[in-house]
Amino acid sequence: MAQSLRREWSRLTLALRRLDGQTVFILVAACVLVILQDTLGSRRLFRTELAGQFPPEQRALLEWAWWFTIQGILGFVLPVGALLLLFHRKPSEVGLGLGDWKFGLIVAAMYLPVVAIGTWVLSDGAAFQAKYPHLDTARTDWTVFLAYEAFFVFYWIGWEYLWRGFVLFGTAPVFGLYAIFVQTVPFAILHVNKPLPEALLSIVGGIALGGLVWRCRSFWIAVPIHAAQMMILDFWCSLRVRSGVSGIGLSALVDALAAAGG
Repeated sequence: MAQSLRREWSRLTLALRRLDGQTVFILVAACVLVILQDTLGSRRLFRTELAGQFPPEQRALLEWAWWFTIQGILGFVLPVGALLLLFHRKPSEVGLGLGDWKFGLIVAAMYLPVVAIGTWVLSDGAAFQAKYPHLDTARTDWTVFLAYEAFFVFYWIGWEYLWRGFVLFGTAPVFGLYAIFVQTVPFAILHVNKPLPEALLSIVGGIALGGLVWRCRSFWIAVPIHAAQMMILDFWCSLRVRSGVSGIGLSALVDALAAAGG
């Protein structure tokens, strides 16, 4: 019996020595960070534990700011610190450099106008205007809107880096090109409670964004590509609520801008 246990222990220690420490750390850490975001970063926690420390008129914005900020810290600040300080990686090795920024700009220039037009059409629906931005007061107050969107940008940086930076580039030395698919799996799983079409599209989106980041050698391109559809929709819906303009033509856009500006 003792001899059998010694053999098993020897096999275990040999297997552990063969593991790549960075890859193991990243895959385990990603799981921990998602769990922490769902608990420490929840809006519910802010409402029940922290909201009482702030004036009532500030609580709605700060509730969203809390969620966005914790995602930025857990998804970007801590993973970057781990890769640079614990594993001594260069910024360019973990997707923080500019990479092939010219190619990234070409992709963005082709994609963003399509998003702008598509979200302008969607924003003409009352259901979208009632839902976006998620913070009600951001629809009618540009100062609140800008503050909300600034926190939202930090959220997107954290969300994108966790998958398209930390997991993708952090596991690439071991998995190579397969790292694109490795980072797609948890990304898609986190969309499981979304409507079925959106959940399925998250698989396509995860692979596409991972492939784009891999091609550009920089995670930064993923931020505007992914965030634009939400943030531009927020802007269009706020513009329509403030101006009261409906319609999807160019004249409607001009009227909405003029009314909101006046």
